[in-house]
Amino acid sequence: MSRTPQEIFQSYVMAGAMSRDADALAANFTEDAVFEAPLVPPGAAFPRRLVGREEIRSAMADYYAKQAQDGGGRTPNPAKSGYVLHTTADPDVFIAEIDTVFDGPGNGTGNGDDEVVSLVQIFRIRDGRIARLRDYFAPRLVD
Repeated sequence: MSRTPQEIFQSYVMAGAMSRDADALAANFTEDAVFEAPLVPPGAAFPRRLVGREEIRSAMADYYAKQAQDGGGRTPNPAKSGYVLHTTADPDVFIAEIDTVFDGPGNGTGNGDDEVVSLVQIFRIRDGRIARLRDYFAPRLVD
């Protein structure tokens, strides 16, 4: 059974940003998937380009472990965050426009204000899984 863009996106977000479960995250991708973050500089903590489900699983497990070691990373506040999915002329491509909100007291700014991080992700799907994901976000967020 094929999943809708909404189901694919929600599963991806829950496995990744919300629960940091690399196995569940990787399960959203095809065996030969490509996951790219083109704006991330070489050598950053967040991987710039991953090819294949196993590399995605392994690299993201390492990234999540590093986040935990460095203080746990930040978890978005789903009640304050939002997104819009845009379909395209190609039924296998959709775009996610995302505003992720991190609660103020723990975001390191010291002023108690919430931090809003806006990003765009382009998904190409095949057989209900992500075949290619291009994640465009501010590089300063990866370390």
